[in-house]
Amino acid sequence: MEYSIGPGKTAVYFRGSLADIFESYQNVLFVFDENTRKLFPDISSSVSVVLTPGENEKNWNSVNKIIEKAVKSGLARDSLFVGVGGGVVCDLTGAAASLYMRGSRLVLIPTTLLAMADAALGGKTGFDYQGYKNIVGTFYPAETLYILPEVLLSLPEREYRSGLAEIIKHGFLKDRKILNILERKKGLILKRDAAVIKDLVTRSLEVKGWFVEQDFKEKNIRRYLNLGHTFGHALETVTGFSTVSHGEAVAWGMVMALKTGIMLQETDESWAKEAEGFIKMYGYDTDYHKNISIDELLAAIQHDKKKKKGEVRFVLQRGQGDNFITPVDHDILRAALSA
Repeated sequence: MEYSIGPGKTAVYFRGSLADIFESYQNVLFVFDENTRKLFPDISSSVSVVLTPGENEKNWNSVNKIIEKAVKSGLARDSLFVGVGGGVVCDLTGAAASLYMRGSRLVLIPTTLLAMADAALGGKTGFDYQGYKNIVGTFYPAETLYILPEVLLSLPEREYRSGLAEIIKHGFLKDRKILNILERKKGLILKRDAAVIKDLVTRSLEVKGWFVEQDFKEKNIRRYLNLGHTFGHALETVTGFSTVSHGEAVAWGMVMALKTGIMLQETDESWAKEAEGFIKMYGYDTDYHKNISIDELLAAIQHDKKKKKGEVRFVLQRGQGDNFITPVDHDILRAALSA
């Protein structure tokens, strides 16, 4: 698969191993976290950075650590930055590559379902700042993504389900076939059947690529990919990026978006019921708001980076594949979060 993203193209390859991928490359800087480094003991590189895993490390200090290693190693602009990990590692490596010498080569090897199906494609890089999610970043697509489905077998169950939330989102946004697979093949999906996962990841990337190819800088329809994210990022912020995973937050956020759409008399109630059914089918908590300060959630929402002319815009749906963006009155938001 190949996608035209921004000024260049991103090629996507499914691979069984990394045995010979990097033999022809010179001047490679690998970026791992402590977990992903263990997955690839055969990769020998004198130039590598190993980060502490977790969202709490998604900050400028980690980006600086990568850049500092590149400087000390004398890497040139044509050197290759390779991010091996989940969304955090991919975002941080992309940010560092985009800044080093005003842009170095970038390859990503996503090792979580969330990164494979969503985060690694599209060119968004970034890190958290002053407690707010992804508020600093760049648009810088990788030249290549290598996807190794077998690494998912060692992924913790909670992280695996976190990625399924983004796949569900892509089914809501555009591809009804994704929802059919999620419904008909739940057992195989939870068993991490390689063929089914490859099909889901491929379809999910096709949805993501369809939006991104038309709107690289997120000026128009790419914003639909933020379905559930404005609410979800607020939940992550309020809970300190530690107790709720990104996928869990997005799943909850999609339910909040559906409730908001109903209150605006825009969302079809039968679709909202069906969509919430998919979220509950895969075990996501839809009641986080009942145990968290609504005032804190509303305050975090106001810091959302997708503001336009000072207003926070929400991605909502009338039905499956029928998406729209609108500001929402404060009283409606409070009512949705109180429901």
